[in-house]
Amino acid sequence: MTTTGKGEPPDHIETADVECLENAVDVLRALDYRQGGAFSRDAVHVVKRVSLLLHWGAVPCALRARLLTVLADLHNLLGWTEFDIGRRIPARLRFDRALALATEAGNDGLVANICYRLGRLELHHDDVEAGLSHLRRGQAAADRSGSGRARAILTVNEAWALAKAGDERAALACLSEAESRFERADTWAAARPWEAFFGTTDMEAMRGTVLTELARTVTSRHSDEAIARLRDATGHYGVEMSRSLALTLIMLAQNHALQGDFDEAVRIGTEAVDLARGLGSARTKDRLAPLATLLRAHATDPASRDLLARIDAYRAEPVPCPANRRPSSTAVAAKPTHNPAQTPQPPQANT
Repeated sequence: MTTTGKGEPPDHIETADVECLENAVDVLRALDYRQGGAFSRDAVHVVKRVSLLLHWGAVPCALRARLLTVLADLHNLLGWTEFDIGRRIPARLRFDRALALATEAGNDGLVANICYRLGRLELHHDDVEAGLSHLRRGQAAADRSGSGRARAILTVNEAWALAKAGDERAALACLSEAESRFERADTWAAARPWEAFFGTTDMEAMRGTVLTELARTVTSRHSDEAIARLRDATGHYGVEMSRSLALTLIMLAQNHALQGDFDEAVRIGTEAVDLARGLGSARTKDRLAPLATLLRAHATDPASRDLLARIDAYRAEPVPCPANRRPSSTAVAAKPTHNPAQTPQPPQANT
């Protein structure tokens, strides 16, 4: 970010400055999707710059809510990266800060997204009650914002929470509602950056996720459809969504294991582990636990034992530490001399 000669923020903030910050957040978010949370910590530096602008720069009233939204979105992203590398308490603190800033900005759409992420944090740690509370608060914010996409995201995640609780009837009803909402996606306004990830492939993956959870908690008969949905999703995730692909492959392997098809479980599970090892994510490690349990309890062939050993070894490895990365090349200019809409180049991560 360009500063004055004394290293201080500029005296006056213009629209181009905010646009450049928004572009930087988009780059960091894309990097998180592609490589996992351990590779997106450069957002910390952008947080500091935006905070300086809000506290010391001359921000026109018309831009203040927009700049607050940038800062809230940054904390939201940082909360997600903390969650992804297995730091539950720092993640919660980031999300709480994001929620306060989004509320101050009057941005109900972002409030809804932060509540979704808070819900996911709690569901990952099997606190279904807390997860549902956040998701339902987010649904109210989504209704206020008029965002059909946000409402669909929250509703399908509520279905996942209910499936984790073993409430088959409520989970399927909630899933049906979310899919009904998503059928109207072509009438929705353009997606905001924090919710733009959610499309047709993600809805397929989420249906498969809910059914996978019901296969685990209620009856394995849900595995057949879960496999079909998850397989379809894996065919549409590209390298830009590598973490989502890895998580979907893990669930696909889990369903095959539930059905007793350990040859296919091993084939897909091996692909999932190979992909996950290239990500800076603790969530992929945690989500392998049910597959490892099934392999440990039922698999007797050498290939299954080999995959189990690989899973155990991978889960024992530390998540890549952000402090050990090469210096970032991310550059964010408050008063860019180039086109302010130009997207900054993403940081280079260790390979």
